[in-house]
Amino acid sequence: MARPGWVPRRSRLPSELLLSASKRTEAVSDSMRCSRFTLVLSILFSFCVAYAQANPSALNNSGAPKQTTPQQPAGPAEPAAEPTQPKTEILDSSATGGALVTDGHDPVLDPPPLPTGGTTLVGGVISGLDRVRNHMTVKVFGGGQWKVAFDERTHIFRNGAETTYMALKKGERVYVDTMLDRDRHYIFARNIRVGDTALPADAEGQITDVDYGHGKLALRDKIDSSTVHFTIDQQTRIRRGESSASLNDVQPGALAHITFSPQHANRGVAREITIIALPGSAFTFVGTITHLDMHRGLLAVQNATDNKNYEIYFTPASLTDKENLAIGAEVRIVAVFEGPRYTARAVTLTKAASQAEEK
Repeated sequence: MARPGWVPRRSRLPSELLLSASKRTEAVSDSMRCSRFTLVLSILFSFCVAYAQANPSALNNSGAPKQTTPQQPAGPAEPAAEPTQPKTEILDSSATGGALVTDGHDPVLDPPPLPTGGTTLVGGVISGLDRVRNHMTVKVFGGGQWKVAFDERTHIFRNGAETTYMALKKGERVYVDTMLDRDRHYIFARNIRVGDTALPADAEGQITDVDYGHGKLALRDKIDSSTVHFTIDQQTRIRRGESSASLNDVQPGALAHITFSPQHANRGVAREITIIALPGSAFTFVGTITHLDMHRGLLAVQNATDNKNYEIYFTPASLTDKENLAIGAEVRIVAVFEGPRYTARAVTLTKAASQAEEK
């Protein structure tokens, strides 16, 4: 039974259903078109903002007034700067030992200076020659064989005329002015004379034996420690310092300098014998310390009297001013010659190393 006032719903036809679905589809399509359009506008707006921030000058070109600053009147043109001269700077001084040399000597390319000290003339025959390593072996007339180094600092003469090292030949007679290079521990030839007649040679060292009856003596050379034998005749001059002496003053253990005429191996006639020191003699040395070894108790001093270098042994505990004892300091030493060496009895520091450098 139907309720009063109720109106039954009319059933929709299929054509009405299709029309309603079509309207809903069109509504959805319109909404999507609006969303896409809004998205495109947002992208364009963002791009414009970013471009304006990155290129502010673009706004001025687009019509906005551009601010300009008043131009200053042009002044006189500044003169062009002169080109700078090239300059070489040494950033690493390790190649020069940490210090630059100002006297024109190149420590890398130039040869080292000549060794200090005197020269000893020796004669002999070349028994070996090495032109690659620049040294030769000389069979010395006074005895033994010496290996002698030479380089561009060496002057080589043949019959009085200067020549090159190509003039040196094995088996030839030579006379060499030798120097002891203490830094490199070899014998260096300052001058080499090839083909000369017999020249007076000299040797210096300690006398090891004396034959007073036959007039002969043996000397151990200080350079290579070889033993040299000499003959003493009536023409031999013997001196002790500046005064004359006799053969009896020539004692084993004495230091002596002998000038002789080389004859053959291990023999030579002594022309002059100068006694430098006898065992037990006291000497005074005044000069600059060139070497110092506190552990061994050994120093070397360049004596100002004869400009020779002497090695002197000392007792470190007996020194009163040993903290100021250094290479370069000036000292006064009283020493006693004890046969093989000098031993200091008193060492007095006269000028510290720093004061000597200021001098």
